[in-house]
Amino acid sequence: MTMSEVQTQPGEARYRIAVDTGGTFTDVVVGSNTGDMAVGKALTTYDRVFTGFEASVRRAAESVGWSGDDVLRNADVIVYGTTHATNAVLTGKVAKTALLTTDGFADTLLLREGGRRDAFDSKAAYPPPYIPRHLTFEITERISAEGDVLVPLDEAKVREVLGSFKEQGIEAVAVSFLWSIINDAHEKRVAELIQEILPEVPYTLSNEANPTIREYRRSSAASIDASLKPLMADHLGKLRSDLQEYGFGGDLLVVTSEGAVLDVVDVLDRPVLLLNSGPSMAPLVGAAAAPERDTVVVCDMGGTTFDVSLVEQGVVRHTREAWLGEPFVGHLTGLSSVAVSSIGAGGGSIAWIDGGGLLRVGPQSARSTPGPAAYGRGGEEPTVTDACVALGYLDADGFEGGFTLNREAAIRAIDTRIAGPLNMDTLQAAQAILDVSANHMATAIRQASLEQGVDPRGALIVAGGGAGAMVAAAIGVLLEADTVLIPATAGVLAAYGAHRAPIATEFLSPLHNDTRSFDAGSASRAVEELTGKAEVFAKRFDGVGAAPSVTYFVDARYPGQAWDLRVYLDAAPDTAADAAGIVERAFHEEHDRRNGTHDPDSRVEIITWGVRVEIPRPELTKDQAEVGRGTEVHRTDSIVFGGESFSTQRYRGVTLAPRDKIVGPAVIDQPTTTIVVPPEWNATLDERSNIYLTRKEA
Repeated sequence: MTMSEVQTQPGEARYRIAVDTGGTFTDVVVGSNTGDMAVGKALTTYDRVFTGFEASVRRAAESVGWSGDDVLRNADVIVYGTTHATNAVLTGKVAKTALLTTDGFADTLLLREGGRRDAFDSKAAYPPPYIPRHLTFEITERISAEGDVLVPLDEAKVREVLGSFKEQGIEAVAVSFLWSIINDAHEKRVAELIQEILPEVPYTLSNEANPTIREYRRSSAASIDASLKPLMADHLGKLRSDLQEYGFGGDLLVVTSEGAVLDVVDVLDRPVLLLNSGPSMAPLVGAAAAPERDTVVVCDMGGTTFDVSLVEQGVVRHTREAWLGEPFVGHLTGLSSVAVSSIGAGGGSIAWIDGGGLLRVGPQSARSTPGPAAYGRGGEEPTVTDACVALGYLDADGFEGGFTLNREAAIRAIDTRIAGPLNMDTLQAAQAILDVSANHMATAIRQASLEQGVDPRGALIVAGGGAGAMVAAAIGVLLEADTVLIPATAGVLAAYGAHRAPIATEFLSPLHNDTRSFDAGSASRAVEELTGKAEVFAKRFDGVGAAPSVTYFVDARYPGQAWDLRVYLDAAPDTAADAAGIVERAFHEEHDRRNGTHDPDSRVEIITWGVRVEIPRPELTKDQAEVGRGTEVHRTDSIVFGGESFSTQRYRGVTLAPRDKIVGPAVIDQPTTTIVVPPEWNATLDERSNIYLTRKEA
């Protein structure tokens, strides 16, 4: 059933559900066809993801008087975001995979792209390849850069190798031959042999995983994709089965690393698109919350990680250099993804003392099991969340995570592991934990922004995630920012991004060209091929959203450059006209914008032609109420800021209305997050119920 086929009975409510399964919490946003919206949060369940998903949907539904059962059964669309694929790659918990490669190129995954963390350490050992050397098999075959068969495929060798895989327990196969992007005949023939000899074993061809000229990126993308196929087929298959048993008959879409969503069938065919997909949604909310700002730094602090991304003039920044793990020694696919920097600094990050007696926070996390000590689920390590409970930021009695916080357990963990060994009292230790964590996050923001030529002091900081609003002002101080924006959906930032994300994908055609010796024939073939693929993709989702947006681009470089730039074009290249000149001028402009220099007299090499197809989905919202139920102070607490106790008013966020102003110190309790307003700050709601934290004038 497709979204356009779902039949709605007269007067029957229909729903759209977006879910973000994080390391600690599962966040949900539910929108109805009436324009109403609800949000919910529950602990992530690792053994069966549907359990935490169902609990968060029920919490969201019950918060506005809906039935959780009705919401799940009457959902037209469920958008699912998960870090499952990324975590599997980083921990090595993937399928046992073999790689078939051209004779003489067995070390492509070992050598990577030649970089190393310390450029002057010539003795550094290569890190292990993604697929071990003993599972990499060289196949006699060779195709030239022009697509000619120089050495025929040795089918007997392929059959021999494939025949041994069952005994070796191989669960997936990746195939990466040289110049398969120009002539894929040999890769396709190996695919036929795999289907014949190992019909139950999934496989991936490199020219389909990432059709790029760079063999490492093709081989890496194919290897990772193949290794994820059994895992994600099981993970998504169980989720889909659980949903169907519950009565869900709509469409299941999955969040991808491109900052978009795709049908679950497409993702199962290319699970490599799930890598780094979890954090890709938050920037969409940052872009929508402040569309008029030139630069926005979006911070998403969940229970396990702190993610930083940039939005420039309303456009989310993408990259093809998103390493899984550390740069140069991790793994790289070369596929386009939202540019996100992540560190282990979430609400569940564990505070500890190193061998030198210094306080550290993270990167280890208590996650959802056992969780911070305050969760009362067996956790004994002090975390950032425990520090916030001890300082009074979190309302132990009104916490809406599905359980009551245990302040005594939080204090006991801080005293035992931190305060006692460092000869501090409880509140000093709690404040120190929070200060160290905030400094980590401010450093991550500086690094992520300055590397892209952006001064964070001149950017708007948008803070979200379940824990982000508690430390937003502290980060603002460290970054010398006078204003920090907390979106109305801050507590479920990524889930709300998924709720409004478009259906989108990219297609590539790696045909080399040169603007000064332009081959109009090959360019025309590339554009025609891309246009055809874009039309087929858009037709599949006809009627689902608004008219599709089709954007053409090239990956290009100056002659002799090691790396290329992605340059977006205003329209489809007219290869019969001045396509070469248009590409050349656009490249000079983009090179100058990115690097501060360009060479207008130089020719430009086109490495890849591409197209992005994007289908916006309708936003079902209604206007915010002009007046709330009356700003409500539901309690006055003694809360610690900077080591000093203040009598602090707590407000219920649901009672606030646009243009309300809250004078710090104050705490605003929202259903999915807590907004801390220190004494030196004020909070003001805008027309969309976003909250601006601004520093008081001295």
